[in-house]
Amino acid sequence: MTIFFKTAGLLVLSNIFMTFAWYGHLKNMNNKAWYIAALVSWSIALFEYLLQVPANRIGATSLSLPQLKILQEVITLSVFVPFVVLYMDQPLKLDYLWAGICLMGAVYFIFRT
Repeated sequence: MTIFFKTAGLLVLSNIFMTFAWYGHLKNMNNKAWYIAALVSWSIALFEYLLQVPANRIGATSLSLPQLKILQEVITLSVFVPFVVLYMDQPLKLDYLWAGICLMGAVYFIFRT
């Protein structure tokens, strides 16, 4: 498996944890105090960091820092849209497509040689 795919795979898993840590409490913990939600989110975020830090270290061996960041942003949107639609029961919007097209432009400019 190439460094790019190892990095991307770990970042996808990291983003799943991150998305639940950042937004999952909005659905599941509305009736709890904010500090309880924060503690639960921090415990979920630990797993995010256990995946994100090695992903960035592996990726940094062959990708530039800007490339790592843009890869992260593309993965974030790719994880966030299904989360919003499937888990948070929000409608699928055309704006997600436009955001994805903008990110494709960012990918082009960052990864071109």
